[in-house]
Amino acid sequence: MTIFALAASYFIFAILLNSVGTVILQSINNFDISKPQASTLEGFKDLSIAIVSFGVASFIPRIGYKVALLAALILVGVACFLTPLFAGFGMIQILFACIGCAFALIKVSVYALVGQLTHDTKGHAALLNSIEGIFMLGVLSGYWIFSAFIDATSSADQTWLNVYYLLFGGILIVIISVIFAPIARPQQGPKSSPMLHDFVDMLKLTYQPLVLIFVLSIFLYVLIEQGIGTWLPTFNNEILHLPVDISIQLTSIFAAAIALGRLAAGQILRLVNWYAFLNICLAGMTILMLLCLPLARNLQGGITTSIFTAPIAAYLLPLIGFFMAPIYPALNSVMLSALPKIQHAPMTGLIVVFSALGGTTGSLLTGYIFAVFGGQNAFYMAIIPIVGIALALYFFRSKMNNVGA
Repeated sequence: MTIFALAASYFIFAILLNSVGTVILQSINNFDISKPQASTLEGFKDLSIAIVSFGVASFIPRIGYKVALLAALILVGVACFLTPLFAGFGMIQILFACIGCAFALIKVSVYALVGQLTHDTKGHAALLNSIEGIFMLGVLSGYWIFSAFIDATSSADQTWLNVYYLLFGGILIVIISVIFAPIARPQQGPKSSPMLHDFVDMLKLTYQPLVLIFVLSIFLYVLIEQGIGTWLPTFNNEILHLPVDISIQLTSIFAAAIALGRLAAGQILRLVNWYAFLNICLAGMTILMLLCLPLARNLQGGITTSIFTAPIAAYLLPLIGFFMAPIYPALNSVMLSALPKIQHAPMTGLIVVFSALGGTTGSLLTGYIFAVFGGQNAFYMAIIPIVGIALALYFFRSKMNNVGA
C-alpha cells in the first residue's frame, strides 16, 4: 500500500509538472505572450522547488513523511481547483509555483521512503527506477489528457483550463491512498539536535567533492531533459508545422520513451555496471540527436492532419528520451546508497535543489536560443551538456572508487 501511495503521488505530480510545455504553448496562443515570457513558468515551478527543498528538506523527517505528502497534495489540489475560476497567465504562474512547492515535499518524502523500503544498492536502484518509470507514465498520460481539452481550431479558446477540475479529482483519490498507507515514522538523529543543526548538516554535504560532482551531473541532466521536454511541443508546432493538438500528442512519445527506458533500466541495472551502462546511454543520445535534427529541415506546413501523417522527425527525435531515461535515477541511487539512511532526506534536498536549478536553466536557455537562433539550433546545443555529463561521470566514478563505495 505504501508503494502504491508513493507511485500515485508521483503519477499525479508527473502530469502537473510536465504539463509546463503544453501550458507554455497554450499560453503563447491564449494570452498573447512571448516565448521568453512563457518560459518563466519553468522558473515559477523549478525555483519554488529549489527554495522549498533548500529550506525544509532537512526538517521533513521531524514532521513525518505522511504529513509532508498530505500537505503537498492539499496545496496543489486547492490551486488546481482555483485555476479555471481565475483564468489568466498570472494564475497559471501561481499554479506552477504551488506545484513546485508541493513537489519539493513529495520528492524528498518519496526518495527517503524508498530507502526505508529497500535493503541494498540493487534493490534501491530497481525500486527507484520503477517509481521514476511510473512518473514518466504519468507524464505520458498528461499529454493526452491535456490535448483532449484543447480546441485546435481556436487559439483563443480557454476551456482547456477545465482539465484542472479533472486533476483535482485525481488528487483527492491520491490523498485517500496516502491516508491509509502504513508509512512509518522516519529515523531521526538525537532528540536534542535543533532544526538549524539539520539544515547545517545538509549544507555540509556540499563540501564533499563527490557530492559536488554528483549535483553537477544532476544539474546538467535536468537541463537537457527540461530543455527538450518543455520546448518539444513548440518545436513540433513551429519547426515541424504540426497542429497544436497533434504537437502535444506526439510529444507524449518523449515521455513514453523515458518511461520505457526507466522501467527497462530497473531490470538491466540488476545485471550490469552502472557506469558503462550510462555511458552507452549518453552515446545513444548524441547519435540520435545528430541523425534526427537534419530531418526537421525545410518541412512544409499544412500537410499533417493526424498523428499518422506527421514527418518522421516527429517520431524519431522524442526517442532520445529512451537513452536519457536511466541516467537520473541511476545516479541518484548510486549516491543515496553510499550514504547512511539518516542522510537520505538532506541529500534528496540537494538533489531537488540542483534538479530545479537545472530545469529552470534548461528551459530559459532553450527558450532564448529558440527565439533568437531557431528551434534546431536550440536542440543541437543539448550536445554540450551531454559531453559535460560524460566528463562528470568519469570523475564521479573515480571519487566513488576512492571512498570505497
